[in-house]
Formats: sequence, C-alpha cells, structure tokens
Amino acid sequence: MPKQRYDLVVIGAGPGGYQAAIRASQLGMKTAVVEKDGPLGGTCLNVGCIPSKALLESSELYAQAREGLAVHGIGVAGVELDLARMMARKTDVVDGLTRGVLGLMKKNKIDVWHGRARIAAAPPAGAASSAAAPGAAAAASGIVEVRGENDGELETPRILIATGSVPIGLPHMPFDGKRILSSTEALALETVPARMLVVGGGAIGLELGSVWARLGSKVRIVELMDQIVPGADRRSAQLLERSLRKQGIEILLESRAVSADVASKAVKVTIEGKDGKQTTESYDVVLVAVGRRAFQEGLGLAEAGVATDERGRITVGAHFETSVPGIFAIGDVVAGAMLAHKASEEGIACVERMAGIAGHVNYQAIPSVVYTWPELASVGLGEEAAKAAGYDVRIGTFPFTATPRARCTGETEGAVRIIADKATDTVLGIHIVGANASELIAEAAVAIEFGATSEDIARSVHAHPTLAEALKEAALGVDGRSIHI
Repeated sequence: MPKQRYDLVVIGAGPGGYQAAIRASQLGMKTAVVEKDGPLGGTCLNVGCIPSKALLESSELYAQAREGLAVHGIGVAGVELDLARMMARKTDVVDGLTRGVLGLMKKNKIDVWHGRARIAAAPPAGAASSAAAPGAAAAASGIVEVRGENDGELETPRILIATGSVPIGLPHMPFDGKRILSSTEALALETVPARMLVVGGGAIGLELGSVWARLGSKVRIVELMDQIVPGADRRSAQLLERSLRKQGIEILLESRAVSADVASKAVKVTIEGKDGKQTTESYDVVLVAVGRRAFQEGLGLAEAGVATDERGRITVGAHFETSVPGIFAIGDVVAGAMLAHKASEEGIACVERMAGIAGHVNYQAIPSVVYTWPELASVGLGEEAAKAAGYDVRIGTFPFTATPRARCTGETEGAVRIIADKATDTVLGIHIVGANASELIAEAAVAIEFGATSEDIARSVHAHPTLAEALKEAALGVDGRSIHI
C-alpha cells in the first residue's frame, strides 16, 4: 500500500475542507484532501446550497413569467414548464463548480485522495507543534488510512476533520428516497408532486417548499415551534411567514407529523395541531427537513481518543483542536451554526493558527440567509436574543414599501430591522426580509465586524435609488428620525 507524507491531511472536501487546504498550501504546507464520495465540494456544492439556489432561481423566473410580468406591461402566453431541462441546468451549474474546485486543488498543488478516511494512528504528542514551520513535517506522525478509489496511508503530524453533516431522519417516517424524502431527493424529483408535505419550517424546508410551490405543487409546512425559522428574530420571521402564506403555502405552527403510512402512490400522514386534534391526509411526497447531524462515522474517532458531545459533534477548543493534540475539526461536525461560510472561515482560521498566524472567527458577524422570495437575511442578535442577553435595546424598522427602488422593481415585501444597544448605540443585530436580502446583509455583517453604531450606518451615504437605502433609513429609525416614514 502506497505511503505518502504530508504536513496536513484534510478529511472532507466541502467548503470548509477545500478552503482550509488552499490556505494551508498558500502557507507552505504540503497538503492532501480526502473525499469519500464523487466530486469535490461536499454537501453544499453537490446536494445543498448550490443546486437548491439554482432551482430557486429557475422556479422564481417561471413564477414571474406566469404571474409577475403583466404589471410591467409584458404579456406572456403559453408559459410551459420543462422540468427535465430545469434539472439539467441545475446539474450543469453544479458540475461546472465542482470542476472549478478540482482545478483549484491542482493549481495549489494539493493531492486529492478519493476514498473513505480512517484515523489509524493519532499524531504523537507534540508532533504538530514540532512541525509548526510550514513544510517541516515532524519525524513522528499520525496515519490516515484511505480506502476506495485510491488506497493509501497518509502520514501527517496534523489532521483536520471537515466531514460536514447529513439530514436527520424521523423514526416514525424514515427516508425511503421515493415518498419520504431528504433534501437530497427533493432536489431531484422528476415530476411536480400534486401535494407536498414539508416537515420542518427552517431554511431547508422553506426553500425547497418554495421551489415546488412555484412549480405548481400544493405545499403544506408543519413546524413544531411557534414560528418559522426558529431562533430568528421573531418579527422578521413573521414578516416572511406572511409573505409565504400570500404565495399559497400553508403553514401550520406548533404542530407535528405523528405518523406516516406509505403506500405505492401516496403517503397518509397524521398531523397533530397545537390544540391536540389530529387529522390525516394524503400527500404525494413528504420532505423531512428537521435539521442535520454531524457526520463522523467510520473515522475511528473513539479509537483515536477524540471526544464528542451528546449530539455526536466533535468537541474542540478555541483553536479548533480536539481532545487529541494534532487532530482538529471544523464546520458542521463541531458545534455552531451549520453554514458553509462558517465552515470556510473556521477552516482558514484553523490552518492559520497552525502556521502561527492569529486567525479568528467572529461568530457574531456570521450572516445567515433563507433564500425564499422574499429572502430573510440576519446577522447578530435578534430582538428576543438581545433582551435575553441583558441588553436594553432600541429598534429601527423601515419597510421596503417606502423605498423608491423597491417600488420601481415591484418588490415591496418586507422590511429592515436594526437592533441597537440603548446605552452605547452599538449595533447588535440587523435583520432583512425582502428582495436581495442575501446581498444586502453583507453591509450589515461588515458593520457588526467593525463594531458600528446605528449612527455610523445612518451617517453613511447610500446611493439613490437603491434597496440599501432601507438600511440607512432603519438606522435613522433607531433614533426616531427616519426621513421617509
């Protein structure tokens, strides 16, 4: 069996793993990446973020062509859905990006091993620190075994685990890939289901529910909590909920699917409402989107002595090192928000620390986005979380209906909410429900990263007419001096 020696071996080639590998190579480390399945890019690129956004874009254009252009004086007749072509476009987008990641590996001289990785031997104590200088691998190393398309033993003083997560199933309605679906299968349906039940009102459920609702499915969403996007700023979540209901999506809060009877052509699901009453109805498919769990099966963590918590996540310290020196972990496999960009930032910070650079991640400045239409984008604390943390807050709100650019585009749903500390005016959180919120949130993230006050945003000149003016107006609103409402 071939043996190869590296300064760093990264297990998992998702956004966290492949970006960590690139940064490590930039810092002079001889680096290898191990990926167990197919193309590089992980869940995000292959069966998550990217294919879902491709379908969201295509389905939104279809909905606009059918219903949204007449108000602009554009008549469109005979609009038809070619679902196979839409899916083919999605695949083309994914394939192009996965080839791009492979190209980045070659450009940065990173070896790619295809197969399942197992930590056969942990790095000896002190191995990683003794190899702190880039390119200076320690004499003593750990071993990562690879079995699959490539077989080999990779010797290294540092191992970075970036294996991501997988969908959580429900015991009473396990995934079968045909009638009871995870997000993976829901991204690849060959026909539009007449009726779809979505179990879970988080980002994944809302996004995929939106796709199929736009394409003609009657969608019902069941959420156990008392708001969609649990944990989000409540008022912002309510604004999004109102918009989704207007689009014809049925949303049941404080409800749960208690049983499912799968037949050849339908699934009979019993739903219990917040009043305790149960109803049973049939659906073509059920999407279970109740969350994801860390994936660490087959890595040999227990044998290597790597500690995990009660939810199977790898426990790490401030510098992403596990309970075993020389073994590190980032992304969905550790605690925290399961976001591709969070994993990427952790991966880069982790390898910078290995090289003696003061890499860090400001978790308060990590944005999150629900890519429905309108979108919900947030960074920092919501109103409820800020108050729970002991802050006395002031809040500025500005609706998009009062924003000239939104009137021009016809996208007047939603609002911007800015949560600021009353004592210091420091911005604690910014929440945007509206068109292009995923792009607008970048300004908010920068503001929180630099410790901006609402006055800082209010004094910043925003081009007119733009949707971003709503942030300035909301910032003015913190002090009760919005101009246009």
